[in-house]
Amino acid sequence: MSDTAAPMGRFERLLTLWVAIAMVAGIAIGTVTPELVDAIAAAEVASINLVVAVLIWAMVYPMMVSVDFGAVAGVARQPKGLLVTLVVNWLIKPFTMAFLAVLFFEYIFAPWIAPEDAAQYIAGLILLGAAPCTAMVFVWSQLTRGDATYTLVQVSVNDLIMVVAFAPIVALLLGVTEIVVPWGTLVLATVLYVVLPLVAGLITRRALGSEAAIGAFTARIKPLSMIGLIATVAILFGLQGDTILSRPGIIALIAVPILIQSYGIFALAYGAAYLLKVPHRIAAPCAMIGTSNFFELAVAVAISLFGLNSGAALATVVGVLVEVPVMLSLVAFANRTRARFPEVADGA
Repeated sequence: MSDTAAPMGRFERLLTLWVAIAMVAGIAIGTVTPELVDAIAAAEVASINLVVAVLIWAMVYPMMVSVDFGAVAGVARQPKGLLVTLVVNWLIKPFTMAFLAVLFFEYIFAPWIAPEDAAQYIAGLILLGAAPCTAMVFVWSQLTRGDATYTLVQVSVNDLIMVVAFAPIVALLLGVTEIVVPWGTLVLATVLYVVLPLVAGLITRRALGSEAAIGAFTARIKPLSMIGLIATVAILFGLQGDTILSRPGIIALIAVPILIQSYGIFALAYGAAYLLKVPHRIAAPCAMIGTSNFFELAVAVAISLFGLNSGAALATVVGVLVEVPVMLSLVAFANRTRARFPEVADGA
């Protein structure tokens, strides 16, 4: 299989800057032309915002075209990396994120945040924790010289599990925090933003045929993903402008549990891979998948469940802003520690 992970371009390297600019632009637009963002917020069908739905699809579809489900069969050759990824993503990560969210927003930050706002931020963080990375990990894998085929296997298996596990896990954790969950909207958002893009990506791959054609196609449509992300952030911050201007410290408060979760999960997954003597080309990507988030899905579900101008949506957007610099720092650490890992797996 050819390497479908393209090197990180200048635009992707500066993603944090573009997101920050989108935040500022969104606040400015919301302040100057509030009727525009109100009109966007009103464009809903069955709790799904149509404008944002188009933008989320623009983000997700190019990524789903890169997922090759035919590669799943190759997992049997070196299962340890996949085992680490699955255990961390589905048995640990969602629950540690929920724990940190409750710890900080119901206890540590309680003197500064109203209970109803705290519940919204907790919900947004839970959505982030329950959505493992499905596409940006290809970038992190490339930067750490990861095994592209194995990375595809890990992402493919995670996507298959996410189709059936994301909604129940989120509903369980939101229920534990005493937030009412609209099951219909949650399942609809999962189908709309995971199942259908996966099917569309599979159909596209089959229509294109060769890996060369797939690579050329994804390269052409790749800008759509970043444009969709930046436009979505601008819309969200346009609706969050009043909150941000009146309480700028909330962004920093939301970032605290995200940072602790990100570095903690990476240390857990990377350390487990080291102890299991997983080769670095597999260990680095498997830790990256658990550390980073499918923030497109988290943002989409937060909007669907709680609204465009909700605290939950704001929390997921803060996750977008925090993720890129965090992941780049972990890429640098992984590259510095490459020599500590074996070149091949035991018995290979």
